[in-house]
Amino acid sequence: MHADHMAWLGEQFEKGFFLASGRKNPRDGGVILAVAEDRARIEEIVAADPYTVGEVCAYRITEFTATTTVPELARYRQTPD
Repeated sequence: MHADHMAWLGEQFEKGFFLASGRKNPRDGGVILAVAEDRARIEEIVAADPYTVGEVCAYRITEFTATTTVPELARYRQTPD
């Protein structure tokens, strides 16, 4: 299942949905920095993760407004409402 999860991650990076991912420390899960048009789309994407389908993990989605970024991520900057 791990290989399927890693392949799925790679697909999301290729599609431009995921910007960064990695393990948490302490080792009790991971973090993914993702972008999409709305929360519903992110929920749809993570529902297809083999780990989610196999009930190995559950995602907790936290939305935020990126007001400051490194230059390489400037296209993701937003102005707060």
